[in-house]
Amino acid sequence: MSNRRRKFALPIATRFSVNYLLFENPACTIVPIVRGILRNQRWLLLSVCLLTAVDARAQATGLQGREDSPAAQRRPQTAVPQSYTPEQVKMGQTRFAAQCGFCHGRDTSGGEGGPDLTRSALVAEDTRGDKIGALLRAGRVDRGMPSFDLNQTDLIAIVAFIQDQKTKAESLTGGRRGVDIEDLQTGNAARGRQYFNGTGGCGKCHSASGDLAGVAGRFQGLALLQRMLYPAGRPAPLPPTVSVTLPSGQVITGKLAYRDEFTIALVDSAGWYRSWAQAAVKSSIDDPLNAHFDQLGKYSDNDMHDVFAYLQTLR
Repeated sequence: MSNRRRKFALPIATRFSVNYLLFENPACTIVPIVRGILRNQRWLLLSVCLLTAVDARAQATGLQGREDSPAAQRRPQTAVPQSYTPEQVKMGQTRFAAQCGFCHGRDTSGGEGGPDLTRSALVAEDTRGDKIGALLRAGRVDRGMPSFDLNQTDLIAIVAFIQDQKTKAESLTGGRRGVDIEDLQTGNAARGRQYFNGTGGCGKCHSASGDLAGVAGRFQGLALLQRMLYPAGRPAPLPPTVSVTLPSGQVITGKLAYRDEFTIALVDSAGWYRSWAQAAVKSSIDDPLNAHFDQLGKYSDNDMHDVFAYLQTLR
C-alpha cells in the first residue's frame, strides 16, 4: 500500500474510482468530473487526492518521456582528451566496420543489436584502450558480444576510430538511425546458396535440411540477418569452453568465464570458478561461434545479402 493510501485511508471503491479516472480518461474528461466533485464537500478529500495525482502523473509522464529518449541524454564527457594519427583512425574504421559494425553501426552510433558507443560511459572513461581493450578481450557473451583476440596495433586503431567518432558526435544532435527493411532485400538467393555451400564454408557446420530447416519462419528481417552474422538470443548458442593445461600436465576443462592478456578463468563441471595467470599455463578455447566471428571479416556486402536472401527461402 502506498504512502498516499495509508495517509488518506480511502475506501477500496473510492481508490478504484481514482485509478479509473486517472488511467482510463484524458485530462479534458477528468476536469469536468472534478468540478462536479468540488460542489459536494463530502468528496473534497477525494478531489484533493485526484488533483494531486493528476499533476504528479502529468509531470512524471513529461519527465519520463524526456529521460527515456537516448537523443535527449547528454553524452558523457571524455575523461582524458586523446589524439590519434589519421592512419590509426582509418585503420580502425576498417577493422571496426568488419567486426563490430553490424551491432554498433559502421559509424559507432548504434545498430539494431548494439548501443551507441558515442554515448558509452566506458568509452568516455577509456584512456588509449585501457577499458575498451579489457572489454573486447573478455567479451559479454550473455549479451551476445564475442571476445576478440586483438594485437595492440589493432586495438589502438579501433579505439582511435571510436574516440574520433565520439568527438565528432559531440557536435551533432539527434539519435541513432534505423534500418529500412527494404535495404536488406538486395541479394540473390541462388548466389547465396552457392556461397553457403562453397566459398563461405557455411555448409560445414549448418544444413538447410537440418538445423536451418524452417529458419525463415522463426526469424524475419533484421532478426534473421543478425542471427546469420552472429547468433545470439534464443535458442542460445553453446558457450565457449576452455582447456587449461597446468605445469604438472593436468588438464582442466570448463566453461570460459574470463580471459584477458593476464588471466584465464573457467567454471568447472562442479561449478567452481578457477583462474590462472596466462603466463603460467597453456590454454585452448573452443568457441562454436568463432567461425561466425571470422566470417565477419570475409563477407563482402554482396555476399552477406546473397546468403541472407538464400536463408529467406528456408521456410
